Amino acid sequence: MGTKTPSEADILRPIGAVSKTYVAMVGIAGLALVAFLIGWAYQLQQGLAVTALGDWGSGGGVTWGGYIGAFIWWVGIAHGGIILSAAVRLLGMDRYMPVARLAELLTIGGLSAAGFYIIVHLGRPDRMVTSVIGHYHITVHASPLVWDVTVITAYFVLTATYLSLTLRYDISRLRDQLPDRLGPLYSVLTIGYTETEDRVVERMVWWLALAIIIMAPLLLHGGVIPWLFSVIPTMPTWFGGVQGPQFLTIALTSAISGVIILAYSFRAAYDWDHIFTDDIFRGLLLWLGFFCLLFLWLQLQQNITGLFQAPVDLTHAAVARATSPIYLTSMSLVFLTLSYIFAQSIRPSLFTKKRAVVSGFAVLTATIMEKVLFVVEGFLHPTFDIYAATPGTYIPSLIEILSIIGTIGMVTLLFLTVSKVVPVVELHAIEHLRDEHE
Repeated sequence: MGTKTPSEADILRPIGAVSKTYVAMVGIAGLALVAFLIGWAYQLQQGLAVTALGDWGSGGGVTWGGYIGAFIWWVGIAHGGIILSAAVRLLGMDRYMPVARLAELLTIGGLSAAGFYIIVHLGRPDRMVTSVIGHYHITVHASPLVWDVTVITAYFVLTATYLSLTLRYDISRLRDQLPDRLGPLYSVLTIGYTETEDRVVERMVWWLALAIIIMAPLLLHGGVIPWLFSVIPTMPTWFGGVQGPQFLTIALTSAISGVIILAYSFRAAYDWDHIFTDDIFRGLLLWLGFFCLLFLWLQLQQNITGLFQAPVDLTHAAVARATSPIYLTSMSLVFLTLSYIFAQSIRPSLFTKKRAVVSGFAVLTATIMEKVLFVVEGFLHPTFDIYAATPGTYIPSLIEILSIIGTIGMVTLLFLTVSKVVPVVELHAIEHLRDEHE
């Protein structure tokens, strides 16, 4: 743990510093996003057929693929991120206060990427207006697409409100040290602010955190999103009550992994050893290990019920999943990560921050692979497999691959931009750390 006392100057450093590494990161992330936008423009010109999605039958494979798999992945990261932040505030987990805002920003980025995927997969963006918004009062009762839009919108508003309330305190206290060129933005964010509102805002944030903790497991990534799959009995790979808790554990493992990577990146870039301490990384790793264990246990539940004297259609789908190289690779990555976390908890000398980051990347790779496979296998092995003689196949198109790379670039650009505008670590966290030092 660092010996320096955290200060306001520490969290303001990213706002005033532009390094060559920062410029390079902007360039790389920007190129990734532009590459996808070019691919999407081609798709808009030629139609969704360029991805081979929508061609389900004897000559095709699936109607959903990388787009929907990545959509679920990003929604999971978003939901897991805000659950982590809400838990810090609601349960008094002061140890993780420095990473709370990173988790909130990760939620904003994840929801933005997920919402973008809905527009991309519609084929024609104008359908968002003509088919979704224009007929919302009708479609909300029956359309899974509209459920997705509703959930993402509600969560985005909830998270943005949550984040903006905590930012008001920071900006009002640090305004004299923030750049004047962004004055109009800061004026909007702090409009009507008085110090007497701090206690009220603190209570509001607590209640918002409580709402998030309740909504996420019951209605969002433990509810609506998995319900879109788990209530369809003709898709054995999707059907079943295990999907809710399984989606939730995948969300939490992904979000914690993302926070670990973000915290390490900011620590390395701005010498925040005394803010993002080794103790925080150790704690995040332990939580990651706990949810990795739940992840594997729920996968085992699904495999046991599918492989042991199950109905023929379920057995067929379960065997296909369990023998897929993609699935085996995904489970192996999670298992190896869990093994390392268990080993370093017994022998602390095995812990390093770089290994924690590798663990985060391994889990994120595993979860995106599992989610895409989950979506695809549901289509390739339905109960009414009328094309059993000539089963379809799925190979992700270049545009789908670019979409994953591009949305990662988009979220990276969000963090790079926000870090130049507002503190990515709360002032409350710095004040708490300073009190501990004193």
